[in-house]
Amino acid sequence: MKFTFTCKKVPLNDSIKEYAEKKISKLDRFFAEEADAFVTFAVEKRNRCTVEVTIRTANGTLFRAQKEDPDGDMRGAIDAAVSFIDRRIRKNKTRLAKNLRSDALTPTVPAEFDVAEDVEFNVVRTKRFTVEPMTIDEAILQMNLLDHTFYMFRNVDTEKTCVVYRRNNGGYGLIVAED
Repeated sequence: MKFTFTCKKVPLNDSIKEYAEKKISKLDRFFAEEADAFVTFAVEKRNRCTVEVTIRTANGTLFRAQKEDPDGDMRGAIDAAVSFIDRRIRKNKTRLAKNLRSDALTPTVPAEFDVAEDVEFNVVRTKRFTVEPMTIDEAILQMNLLDHTFYMFRNVDTEKTCVVYRRNNGGYGLIVAED
C-alpha cells in the first residue's frame, strides 16, 4: 500500500506515522492490487486529535473514515478509523467482492464536476473528481462506504450523469441529468 501523510496544526511524529502504516496495512488483505492510502492528521480545539483515512483501490473504489479522539490520543483515532473501514468492508463483503477482486479495471471518464464561484454565495471549497461509470447499486454502495449523503456517477446503462442520495425519511433517491 502506498501512503501519503498530511498534517494540519500538528507536527508529524515518526512513531505515529509507523503506527498508522502498520494498522492501515492490515486492510491490504482485502485488495487484489496495491491501493493508495491518504492519511490526514489534525489537532483541533481542546486537544482533540482527528484522523482522516481515505483508501483508493486500483479499480477506483474509495473507503473513507474520519474519526477523532477527545482524549488527545492520535493512536486511538487511528484505531477507530481503521476499525470503521474494516467494519464497512465486512458489512458489504458480498457486494464488494466483485469490485475488489476483479481483474478488469473500471474505465475512467474524463468528465469532471466543477463548482463555479458566485458572488452572492460563499463557496469555501471546490472539489473536482472524475465521474465514474457504474450501476445504481454500485453508486449507493460507494456512497455508503464514503459515509456521504449523495454520490455523483455516470450510469453504465443509460450513459447519463446521475446522483444518488440518502432520503431523510429512509431509502434512496436518484436524480438523472437530462442532456
